[in-house]
Amino acid sequence: MDNPKEELLAVARDWLGEGRQVAIATVVETWGSAPRPAGSILVIDADGNFEGSVSGGCVEASVVTEAGGVIAGGRAKLLEFGVADETAWEVGLACGGRIEVYVEPVVGAESDAG
Repeated sequence: MDNPKEELLAVARDWLGEGRQVAIATVVETWGSAPRPAGSILVIDADGNFEGSVSGGCVEASVVTEAGGVIAGGRAKLLEFGVADETAWEVGLACGGRIEVYVEPVVGAESDAG
């Protein structure tokens, strides 16, 4: 595959096929300087394994942590990171940008049948 997004979605499909619980995080909007464009994705499993990128550094660590709660609770969540946030330096967006990341649980076909 030549499309990184397709490759990441294939990872999610494979992980679901292995019985893993999965969430997908997607950059839905950016303002100012942002390391990754809207549409970038990160695939995360319940154990904190991940593939892809939505930003870098501590932002990704925070998204992976939040994804664990999304998987456990079964409800999507919109996250915002940016310089206006008191944690901007902590999560690595002190460059003046902001991003919104939508994290959603993925349900495999076998789960829908039950």
